[in-house]
Amino acid sequence: MTKRDNETITLGSGILYCTEFNGTIPEDETIETETNILGWIKGGASLQYTPEYYTAEDDLGKVKKQKITREEAILTSGIMTWNGNTLTKLSSTGKVTEGNGKRTTKIGGVGNDNGKSYLLRFVHEDNVDGDVRLTIVGKNTSGFTLTFATDNETVIDAQFTALPNDKDGTLIILDEEIDAEA
Repeated sequence: MTKRDNETITLGSGILYCTEFNGTIPEDETIETETNILGWIKGGASLQYTPEYYTAEDDLGKVKKQKITREEAILTSGIMTWNGNTLTKLSSTGKVTEGNGKRTTKIGGVGNDNGKSYLLRFVHEDNVDGDVRLTIVGKNTSGFTLTFATDNETVIDAQFTALPNDKDGTLIILDEEIDAEA
């Protein structure tokens, strides 16, 4: 079996960038900066898209019509390098103060919800087949767990649930570098 034009075999993880969403998706160069790296990833990343349908069907099963009624997209990744500033992007009630050589992060209090949404960009770099970029706008909806173990690094499993990022209701943007001549 041979590969068809512009199809790739994707191997490996990538880099997860995160910046506050201001209503428009900026150029790649603006998003993909070292200061926007949410944290280095452990265990890769996954994107799950789940549609729900309503099915109208007669009693005898002779006619049927389906219509999409709901859809959900969730970007999940393990974040291995983090600090208090990272946690404020994972909790809408987080606040950080710094001073006198100390960073203090406070999380909690539903009245402290900052209402922020974030632009998440996962970049899988591939020098052979071309880079792949996944972009969503969303919030971490799974909370987080900090596990301090003697035999393992602390990895925060974040789940960002996508919100519509344009007037068409787009949840996911997938950009693939392709051979323009193929």
